[in-house]
Amino acid sequence: MSNQIDHLAQIVWGYHHLHHELKKADCILVLGSNDIRVAEFAANLYLQGYAPLLACSGGFGVLTQGLYKKPEAEVFADIAIQRGVPKDNIIVENAASNTGENITFTRKLLSERGLDPTSFLLVQKPYMERRTFATFKKVWPEKEFIVTSPPLSFEEYPTPDLPKDLIINIMVGDLQRIKLYAEKGFQIHQEIPDNVWQAFEQLVILGYTKHLIDEHA
Repeated sequence: MSNQIDHLAQIVWGYHHLHHELKKADCILVLGSNDIRVAEFAANLYLQGYAPLLACSGGFGVLTQGLYKKPEAEVFADIAIQRGVPKDNIIVENAASNTGENITFTRKLLSERGLDPTSFLLVQKPYMERRTFATFKKVWPEKEFIVTSPPLSFEEYPTPDLPKDLIINIMVGDLQRIKLYAEKGFQIHQEIPDNVWQAFEQLVILGYTKHLIDEHA
């Protein structure tokens, strides 16, 4: 059973990845989450010269309520500063609670600061690349952007704090959102291959339902 679950999860994991090639941008936008490796990776990209500005976005989401003592963006900004990113080159948006708000709230904050980046490097968890792409394309379509994530395989990704079962549950929920949120107008439409949707359905049957949403909500 474990091998079957891993095989199905690998299919879903692979679909969520976009494999965009890294390139320089005007701003790195890192989306807050329960995985500090995302913040570390974003800080490294800044230090490697991929952009002159680092925007951290995130308040408290479903997965970080009670996990952090302060908003995700502030936790991520602290990590970036510890790694050597100048504080003056960091923008902190600390109210967003979902991907759409990450983008709309950051857009508003940048505008208030008199900043209008033409291109973005979006940094996210590996299994949220595609949903981030679909949301940004819907909300801010006039901007150039690519999406990236810490370069970890499905086997490498789990940690004691992020066990494999939790990751699979979240991946399954995100795949459902790629379908439903496009229908609701929150994201652009993304084709879901038959084998990917079949893997989703089998994982649901196997009990990976903790992060599903009510389709009629």
